[in-house]
Amino acid sequence: MRQTTARRSIVAAMALGLAVATAPAVAEAAPKPNTNAAVKVNLTVQGPDGLLFKGKIKTKGHDVTTATGGTHKCDGTNGGANPSKVPTPTAALDDAAHKKGFTWDGTWYASFDDYSVDTIKNVSGGGSAYWSISVNGTPTPVGGCQFKIKAGDDVAFTWTPF
Repeated sequence: MRQTTARRSIVAAMALGLAVATAPAVAEAAPKPNTNAAVKVNLTVQGPDGLLFKGKIKTKGHDVTTATGGTHKCDGTNGGANPSKVPTPTAALDDAAHKKGFTWDGTWYASFDDYSVDTIKNVSGGGSAYWSISVNGTPTPVGGCQFKIKAGDDVAFTWTPF
C-alpha cells in the first residue's frame, strides 16, 4: 500500500509539473508608452521681413514662462485636449528660444487655458497681425499648448496680417 501511495504522489507531482510547464504564460502588462517623450521637430519662424529662425528642435510638453503671461503648463493637457502630457508647438518655440538665445512673449488666457504668442524675436503683430501656428502646413485647430506634435513634424509660427 505504501508503494501505491508513493507512486500516486510521484504521478501527481509529475502531472502538476507538466500542467505548469504547458500552461500558457501569464502576459505581463505592456508598459505604458511615454507620450511626453522628447521629439525632434523642424521649427520655422517666419516674420514680416523674412526668416527669423529655422532649425531642428528637441522638445516635449513642459511648463512655459513668459514675461506677460507668467508660468503655466504647455503640455497638451491644456483645456483637456489630451489625456496625458505630449509635446506641443508652443513648447517647441520655448525650447528653441532657450537653446538658441532669442526671446518670445505671450499673453495667458485662462478661458482658453493657453497662450497667445504675441512677440517672437522682438517682432510683434500689434493690432495688425498675429502669429499663426501650423503643423505640416495646416493651421492648428487648437492653441499651441494643446496641439500634439510628433517626431519629424514641420512646426511653423508665421507673422500673419489680419
